[in-house]
Amino acid sequence: MEVLLHRIDAFADAPFSGTPAAVMPLRSWLPDELLRNLAEGNSLAETAFYTSRLPPEAGKPPEGRPVFHLRWFSPAAEIDMCGHATLAAAAQILEDAHPGADMVSFYTRGGWVHVDRTDDDEYVLDLPSVESVEIEPPPALVAALGVRPVRAFSGPDEVIVVATEAEVRRARPILAAFPPLPGAAVLTARGDDVDIVSRVFAPGLGVPEDSVTGSAHAQLVPLWARTIGRTGLVARQLSRRGGTLRCELVGDRVLLLGRCRRYLDGVVTLPD
Repeated sequence: MEVLLHRIDAFADAPFSGTPAAVMPLRSWLPDELLRNLAEGNSLAETAFYTSRLPPEAGKPPEGRPVFHLRWFSPAAEIDMCGHATLAAAAQILEDAHPGADMVSFYTRGGWVHVDRTDDDEYVLDLPSVESVEIEPPPALVAALGVRPVRAFSGPDEVIVVATEAEVRRARPILAAFPPLPGAAVLTARGDDVDIVSRVFAPGLGVPEDSVTGSAHAQLVPLWARTIGRTGLVARQLSRRGGTLRCELVGDRVLLLGRCRRYLDGVVTLPD
């Protein structure tokens, strides 16, 4: 059995920027263990698997656009929400399978997510916004990050706010010292020449540091929109590859706009 494999860089401002994602279209779902093995073998932060068969719980799909059932796996586990791999899957579908369409929707663990393609070949990812609750900075996580927090928030990810962009950029976390977390640890601050900056660490999910994390911004954008007093924000993730996201909070949704760049297409031959 052969399965197509596409590697696409999402939220990529230039070649070799943004976050690389693997996209693997399937005729039908393979066993979860095999999906986990494929994601581990791809050695990227996330692999997106999708089929055209919607599960019963998806309900009535959005009209007027292709729809798919989408799942994401890190090298260590299935993920509840992933932004960059969704953008990559949408780019592959709209370029290869439905070149005449400019919209695609996915049913996921986190509900329906949508991607539109603009006339300028950018992609707009529509995610549910994620609320946070303010907490006392967790001592073990703060020690592992090696920073001086000014605020901390908890949600799907643990968010640590520091005073300056320079602190985010200079942080050298001790990943082996991270406490167990259900999601990622997000280090963030106001930016010097953009609205917000961040870095995202998820060693428990097999991702030491993510390059550009769409799902984290579904949590960061509502938080920072209240602090800054604007719903439209420009964000930059300060990973080695780096990437920029234009963000908009619209009601209970977060819109993230970025480009995708295809890196390779291939075929994986599966064992019988």
